[in-house]
Parts: sequence; structure tokens; C-alpha cells
Amino acid sequence: MITIVGVGKIDIQWQKTGGTPLKSEPAAVKKDFTAELKALKSTVADIAKNTTAQRNRLDRSLILNRRWTWSQFKTYYAEHGLMSFLTRQLIWIAEKDGQSVDMVYQNGTWTDQQGAEIDGLDTNTTIRLWHPVGQSVENVLAWRDFFTSKEIRQPLKQAFREVYLLTEAELKTRMYSNRMAAHILKQHQFNTLAKGRGWRYSLLGAYDKGYESEKAVIDLPAYDLKAEFWVSEVYADGAWNDTGIYLYVSTDQVRFTRPNNNDPLSLIDIPPLVFSEIMRDVDLFVGVASVGNDPNWRDEGLAQYRTYWESYSFGDLGELAKTRKQAVERLLPRLKIARVATVRDKFLVVRGKLRTYKIHLGSGNILMEPNDQYLCIVPDRSSDKATTNVFLPFEGDTMLSIILSKAFLLADDDKITDPSITWQIGKP
Repeated sequence: MITIVGVGKIDIQWQKTGGTPLKSEPAAVKKDFTAELKALKSTVADIAKNTTAQRNRLDRSLILNRRWTWSQFKTYYAEHGLMSFLTRQLIWIAEKDGQSVDMVYQNGTWTDQQGAEIDGLDTNTTIRLWHPVGQSVENVLAWRDFFTSKEIRQPLKQAFREVYLLTEAELKTRMYSNRMAAHILKQHQFNTLAKGRGWRYSLLGAYDKGYESEKAVIDLPAYDLKAEFWVSEVYADGAWNDTGIYLYVSTDQVRFTRPNNNDPLSLIDIPPLVFSEIMRDVDLFVGVASVGNDPNWRDEGLAQYRTYWESYSFGDLGELAKTRKQAVERLLPRLKIARVATVRDKFLVVRGKLRTYKIHLGSGNILMEPNDQYLCIVPDRSSDKATTNVFLPFEGDTMLSIILSKAFLLADDDKITDPSITWQIGKP
């Protein structure tokens, strides 16, 4: 039996004739059905790739505000063998005769938030994905409580999706936003993230004109718009690799233009949903690729940017981190560390047996009370194992898993044996 258990995660369950589960495929299958077994595993791999690809496509469709007829929605989304795994965990808006209603899949049918079945879904109904922009605060919070209380893990961040509204500073600058400026990013990681979100970007190298800025660009043909995120190289001794590519870039303005005109447009004229999604992308680039997330940067990074590391690592929370904080506040009462952990300002504070730890909800970096001594813990690739059985209301936030993993580890600091940690926390 093949079961989709998560985005990119497929479970194969082998059973005996009577239904008794097996730990792995039977030896007879390996011996007598080699080709068929290979084809099965290839199919499973394809399903894993497609769930990820389709999840990403749905996520990107939020900015397009696409609509489908009820018939199209049923055929290609709600009742499709693969897509239904994704669509039935999302919020949709059904519109008909000028009226609209939020709906979600519960108990074998489409219902409103309270579980009442949606009537009148027919050829005159159009369906679109729900987005928090334009929704009331009460509605957003109610949906967050819905998914948390029912422990439904959304395949993409929707109910907990960040919303970016124009700030007073952006109303003053008018033609550009400096909200994400003055950050130091690891360029190769930024490049991967940008291209994964549909942006165009070329790596800056020492062979480029050093006095010119570069930019990542995304086309938005549905709105006749183009968004630009300006960056420039960080020039310092040794700050490039063997091929001459700069290791770091510094961030600058976000602008919007027309596809065939480079003149910046007034931010107030950009549709709120478009502005929010573009700023969310840029916040993601900063939130993931910033050197402030690197626990080793304090000792090994470029000396002239040490101040930036300090300010980012333990500074004010951005919108991504604020949403993460709200998620942690909802999850914490359900976790076994609830009695020794609390959310305080921009930190998840954990009282261990030996020390009390403040885990920054943006960078994941740690300070120890009472003197705010820095604690360096480098997460390994299996850092999410500690949170495998912890319900998270959405997929895709690796930092959330890292923060919770560190919290679980430090709650039992008297059991830590890793010498790279024990000497820092003063364990005998």
C-alpha cells in the first residue's frame, strides 16, 4: 500500500496475505519481481517529486489570485488522486451570485469553518485559494485556531501566512522599499532561494564591475508588473570562491516597474496582495540566507560585519519570525517542554537543569542567562528528528523545526553529552 504522508514523503507498506504488516518488501518480491519492484520505487519517487512540485505551484498561484470553475476544481484538484492530498488541507473561497464563503474539506465533504456543508456548488460557482490579505483579523485567527486544534498540517503556509502592509517609511520613500535593505546574505544560498521562487538572478563575481549593483527580478505578467530586489557584492579579503564568485551580497531596495519600462512605480499603486507576496519572498531570502542565521559567523565570519551579525541574530523580529512566534505560542501548551518553556518578547525561553536559554525566534541563535553568554549549537541535517512527532500547523519552515529541536535538547541539558556543547553550558 502506498500512502502520501506529507509533501515529498511517501510511505510504502508491505503486508502478508492476511493483512499483517511487514517491515520491508518480502525476499520473494526482491528475487522474482525485480523489474516490477524497481518500477514501483520509481513511481513512488515520482509521486514524492510531484507533491513537492504541485505544492510549490499552488503556493505561487496565491499571487496570481487564480479562479477555477467548480467542474475544473473537482476534476483537477479536489478529486484528483495526487492533488487532493494537497487541496483538502487548504482553505478555498467559493463564489456565486456575488456571494462568497470560505470552505475546507471535512468529514468527506466541503464545509465552512463550523462544519456546515456548503450548498449550491455547481456550474455557476467559481473557486479560488483563500489568502489572508483583505481578511479580517478575526477570520485569520479563527482559521489558525481551526488547523491547530484539529492538528491539520497545511502543505503550504496559508492560515499562518505573513501579510506585509505598506509602512509609514514606505509611504515616504514612495517609489521603493528599504525594509529589507542592509542585510548580508550568503550569495549562493540566496541564488538558490530566488530561482526556487521564480526570480531571475545572476551570481555576482569578481569579474563584474564592482561599482554597479545587481538585482533579482520576477515577472508578474498577470498584473503587467515586474518586481526588483537590488543587491551588491560584499568585497573583502577572501570573500569569493575559487571561481571568482563573491560569497556574500548586501541587500538594497525593492522596486516595482512595468515590463518594458524601468521607471519605478509608486508603491501605493501596487495591488496589496502583490506587494505582500513580493515582500514575503524577499523576507524569505533574508530570513534564510542571512549570515545572521549562521551560529559560526560570530567567530569565523568577516570581522567588519560582526556588528551586523549581532544585530540580526538577536534583533527585532521580521514578519516571518513574528508568524513563527505566533505558531510557537499556539503549539507550546501541547508540547512536553511546556512546563519549562515560555515565549518572551523575541525569544523562546527554556529553563534547563543547568542554565536558562533564550532561543531567538528569528535566527535560532541562543543566549544563556543570566549574563547573555552566547551558546553555539550547529544543527545537523537530521535536526528535525527531535520534532518528528510534534504537530506543526504548516510545512516549509525549517527554522521552526530547528528552534523546537534546540528547545527539546536544552530542556534536558543535563543529559547532553556532545563536548562542543557541554563545555559551553558548564556541565561537569
